[in-house]
Amino acid sequence: MKFPVTRMRRLRRLPGLRDMVAETTLQPSDFIMPYFVRHGTGVRNAIGSMPGNFQMSVDVLVEECQALVRTGVNSIILFGIPAQKDAQGSEAYADDGIIQQAVRALAAKVPGLVICTDVCLCEYTDHGHCGVVRNCDVDNDATLELLERMAVSHANAGAHVVAPSDMMDGRIGSIRAALDRTGQPDTVIMAYSAKYASSFYGPFRDAAESPPQFGDRRGYQMDLRNAREALREVQLDLDEGADIVMVKPALAYLDIIAAVRAHCQAPVAAYNVSGEFSMVKAAAARGWIDERKTALEILYGIRRAGADLILTYWAKDAATWLREG
Repeated sequence: MKFPVTRMRRLRRLPGLRDMVAETTLQPSDFIMPYFVRHGTGVRNAIGSMPGNFQMSVDVLVEECQALVRTGVNSIILFGIPAQKDAQGSEAYADDGIIQQAVRALAAKVPGLVICTDVCLCEYTDHGHCGVVRNCDVDNDATLELLERMAVSHANAGAHVVAPSDMMDGRIGSIRAALDRTGQPDTVIMAYSAKYASSFYGPFRDAAESPPQFGDRRGYQMDLRNAREALREVQLDLDEGADIVMVKPALAYLDIIAAVRAHCQAPVAAYNVSGEFSMVKAAAARGWIDERKTALEILYGIRRAGADLILTYWAKDAATWLREG
């Protein structure tokens, strides 16, 4: 029926009516909060390009996560900053590595927290690339063994979810086989399946101290011009044993999130990355936009596109904003 019988504004008149017919919901359990952890005690180093975020030592991280779960956010993902870097990224899979220490402490002191760990070598290598470098190129197959060791080490420390972000071919199958072989069949794999070579990662590379020392990562991360390729990547990861698939970044790739959601029945995650976060922070600091309203609009947009889970640096704040209404 047309106007005047049909009046679309009827259901928009009151807050209660708008809530009653809202198509998209957002709640703290939808969020995964990223944290950066480094060696030391009492360390809380501000990250200049990511206001409100810090590099933290394990003791400070534990306190932060205890506060986080009180907001209703019960999932985190950890990125490690090693004491020393080398060509093989050896601290990534060391039993006493920074991530392994952090996972053990969190598992013991923050019950109910879902602990995810990033599985990639870029933070641990002196060249800043995501795998073994030979002749100025990342050797895909030689990297797989190190990723297996890293994932198993994290799982043995108590990680519930390992999240390979390296974009090496075949890494999900290799990691799944290694976890099963070493008695960790229940460890969840959240695959960075459609990870694009993006300019939105700049602040993260400051935070994780992981910029490549030569070249770039376009030889293994996805080309921003491609969409169908993302579905091939997703399906390959699912076939190899991924439990959750991820699209990264989120804002410029909402079409990819929607396409992946339509393509598969597995849970879909999206990473609201550092550049997306920091742009809003910078504009809000100048009074150009309202951070709270803008951040929630972005998060609802990512959810509406089809993401079940959102990795976001706003997780703690957004949970508080949602509770406050």
